Amino acid sequence: MTSGVPITSSELANLWMTFQEKTMIIRILEHFIEHADNEEKLLLQTHYNNASITIDTIKEIFKQEGAVIPIGFTEEDVSKGAPKLYDYIFDIMYLHMMTKVEMSLYSLFCGMSYRKDINDFFIKLTAESQAMNSQSTQFLLEKGVLVRPPFVSMPKEVHFVQNTDYRSGFHLFGELRSLNTIEVSLIHHAIETNLIGMQLMIGFAQVAANKDVQEYLVRGMKLSKKIEMDLGEFLRKSFIEPPATHAGKATTSTIAPFSDKLMMYNTSLLTSFGLGSNALGSAFSLRNDLPAKMAFLAKDISTFAHDGGRIMIKNGWIEEPPQIEDRNELTK
Repeated sequence: MTSGVPITSSELANLWMTFQEKTMIIRILEHFIEHADNEEKLLLQTHYNNASITIDTIKEIFKQEGAVIPIGFTEEDVSKGAPKLYDYIFDIMYLHMMTKVEMSLYSLFCGMSYRKDINDFFIKLTAESQAMNSQSTQFLLEKGVLVRPPFVSMPKEVHFVQNTDYRSGFHLFGELRSLNTIEVSLIHHAIETNLIGMQLMIGFAQVAANKDVQEYLVRGMKLSKKIEMDLGEFLRKSFIEPPATHAGKATTSTIAPFSDKLMMYNTSLLTSFGLGSNALGSAFSLRNDLPAKMAFLAKDISTFAHDGGRIMIKNGWIEEPPQIEDRNELTK
């Protein structure tokens, strides 16, 4: 894939981050595929195969550039033969959530890539994640376990905001105005991902070997529940029921299919994604009470992320990203 032009620091960083995420996904999919039925296994195996090709491609780029191959996550981070940790269709629900993360990451990486082959590589990954997200969405809808956002009456006229009370969230007589469709869509997305994240944390907490990790994952479980409850209240006040599903629960297994290192990294990745989604929701909401709530939740999420980083560093689980040359050290 080389073009004779060295890869930039941004391209190196993005390839490195992709390697970490894809090696993690492969380990998790190995456990899911081991316990999946044929219908689910087809989707999981497709994503597994794509991830494997991605890893091989990144290795080849690093080899051509003379860069060391990262470690990422290996066979030591998954236990073959471990009992099923999650029940009915959680594997596809997890895939649905993670392809949302991948779509966001890879589209961002496209805009940060300047060498054509690297840019084309991330365009390809973006398309793959979009296709898999679409397939997993349709699969979950057909199974009746994915809740669509609420339907609304179609607008018949164009209106412009005439009063600053629109931003305050109040109508005449101090009543809260109903949410607009942008606000509903952002809240629905946050609740949907946190419901899946909560079940993920429950399963992780049940099998964690390290006591600090277990307590941290229990915090994550409770934080996801708090986010779901707090944001769900905005929907209820507009007489909309928040999304919920009967599927995708953790089993009663306490035997770990994944290493504590992998579970902490996955939690860290989703926490970072949650912060980004929270910021997006704050930016596009026109009702002041919603960004205020999201800012409050962002503080909790940020603290949670910081504490997770401390646990990972303490246990030597954070692989150091490639560094810029330390010119101060080199010129001593």
